[in-house]
Amino acid sequence: MKSFTINKNDANQRLDKFITKTVPLLPQGLMYKYIRLKRIKVNGKRAEISTRLQVNDLVEMYINDEFFEAAPEKYDFLRASTKLDIIYEDENIILLDKKVGLLSHPDEGEYVDTLITRVERYLYEKGEYDPKGENSFAPALANRIDRNTGGIVIAAKNAESLRILNQKIKDRELSKVYLCIAHGYFDKKQATLTAYLKKDEKKNKVAVYDKPREDAKEIRTRYKVLDEKDNLSLVRVELLTGRTHQIRAHLAHEGHPLLGDGKYGTNALNKEKGYKKQCLYSYRLQFAFTSDAGILNYLNGKCFEAKDVWFERAFKDGTL
Repeated sequence: MKSFTINKNDANQRLDKFITKTVPLLPQGLMYKYIRLKRIKVNGKRAEISTRLQVNDLVEMYINDEFFEAAPEKYDFLRASTKLDIIYEDENIILLDKKVGLLSHPDEGEYVDTLITRVERYLYEKGEYDPKGENSFAPALANRIDRNTGGIVIAAKNAESLRILNQKIKDRELSKVYLCIAHGYFDKKQATLTAYLKKDEKKNKVAVYDKPREDAKEIRTRYKVLDEKDNLSLVRVELLTGRTHQIRAHLAHEGHPLLGDGKYGTNALNKEKGYKKQCLYSYRLQFAFTSDAGILNYLNGKCFEAKDVWFERAFKDGTL
């Protein structure tokens, strides 16, 4: 038997979610059986899989020791790079300037050195994250940015901050502004574009249409041209809807693919300019809460910017 006392970072989770994270070796079917047979109890009583755990609840698991994974003596995240570009940090969050080429999360090609593993190492070495002291929580990213895009990513240091940020992002109470370089000159130097986007999950690619069609979602993209030269435009973009690849696909649909974009752009144009790196950066973030944000209320109205957008500097000094 092993017991777990629910701490602040574990609270408000469903019982089954907590068990899945805490005892990853326990098969799901067996977990449900053990809950039903009261071999897994909360505060000494039978519980449902959907029971919401509260601070100081006691979860007792009368299951074989083989299912309890021993805490590793060494952690994989300690092999990650120590390089982090921190824009802002407090007791609840870190705002990070993710550079082009760095993955937000591990994938099949890169498991060790990613933005989140760098964050875990950073907080572990600061003494703010102790995996042995947590049942199920680890520092997490509230938003993610594609490998080929740079910009501001929010890391949550505790579960309460992560829950709040996830909800605020869902409710669009965070405002993100992007910089990009697009091919060609825009007829209108600023406008709000409306279209319809449909995603192909298998190809991880989207298509944009001028008129509504089945399974396509409306997208709205606001832009302003900041500078022009050599048949390229430096553009500031604000997403009024947040869809997969929205900026890249929408501007390409308008005849202005992003410089360096191999998926929605034109390889011939990119080759002509000698660019393989995608010129898109989520450079500005504002917290614009319209409802209570709990422990993060102090962030309301604050705005943060990434100061070094590599292609903006190159565009302006003529070295692009």
